[in-house]
Amino acid sequence: MKSQGTLLVTGATGLVGSHVVDSALQRGYPVRALLRPGSDTRWLPHGKVHVVTGDLTEAAAVYRAIEGVETVVHCAAKVGDWGPLAEYRRVNVEALDTLLRAADQQDSLRRFVFLSSLGVYRARHHYGTDETEPPCPASLDAYTRTKAEGELVIQRYVREQGFPAIILRPGFIYGPRDRTVLPRLLDRLRAGQVVYFGSGEQRLNNTYVKNLVDAIFLAIDHSTAIGQVYNVTDDPTVSKRRFIATLAELCGCEVPTKKIPLWLARTLAGCMETSYRLLRKQEAPLVSKAKVKFLGLNLDFSIEKARRELGYKPRWNFLAGMQESAEWFRREPIRPAAAA
Repeated sequence: MKSQGTLLVTGATGLVGSHVVDSALQRGYPVRALLRPGSDTRWLPHGKVHVVTGDLTEAAAVYRAIEGVETVVHCAAKVGDWGPLAEYRRVNVEALDTLLRAADQQDSLRRFVFLSSLGVYRARHHYGTDETEPPCPASLDAYTRTKAEGELVIQRYVREQGFPAIILRPGFIYGPRDRTVLPRLLDRLRAGQVVYFGSGEQRLNNTYVKNLVDAIFLAIDHSTAIGQVYNVTDDPTVSKRRFIATLAELCGCEVPTKKIPLWLARTLAGCMETSYRLLRKQEAPLVSKAKVKFLGLNLDFSIEKARRELGYKPRWNFLAGMQESAEWFRREPIRPAAAA
């Protein structure tokens, strides 16, 4: 196997990052990870990853982690659909800029893959939207807004310094090791609290984690990808109803049938967000504009560019991905992380 240069993964203990680590090791990369003190490392292969302890927001730790690195896969982010914009911006924009400055000083650097989100597009129904549509600076939530801002920072480095970055925009990422969305959805299914916004037949931009990891390494391997942006989803994607019903069936839950009109969901979201802000509540409202976007809008995006330029062809279909996810949750049940 060809000798590989060191690959740094940020967010290496998370859903995407831990799978990137696995794939990188299989491909022969020496892997380095920047981890906060006390990180849950249960999914990192013991003794096979060089760990640098520190926080992404600490410049000294970032410079230590990136020294001599050839490839960076930046998975770390503050995620969620609620909370002060400044907190998201500190991690998703300011820390990203520090990482880019440090990376730009490495003569060894060959590729920098940034995981953005399909959420950067305008919050409307999408029917085959491709990368020619620019990100919307006024996203509904702080996470997607700061992802769009992060893209602008990266594109400035590409334009002004010839920085070797590639931006990937995955949709809703699911799969084994998810600590947040699927565990919370399972809890709500078990409690009979899942309601469809509208018909439930709107498309979901589902992206199985192992398909995304394939796309990441395709981007690393294609020199023509530098400076480009790619949408990444499964093929085909499925409706919200099918996604939720499949998860319920595989996990032995009753399949939900309740639904409310989309206009009512939007009204509730506006009222709840206003009251939660007035009351300074830390937890996310039960119905928010971001949840309406996720559950109520048709989110169909084109992956033709990734197919054409990277040779991206999702190996895992939806049912196979969901079956593996459900089996993993049965083997290793975890409590969902607190919502942002």
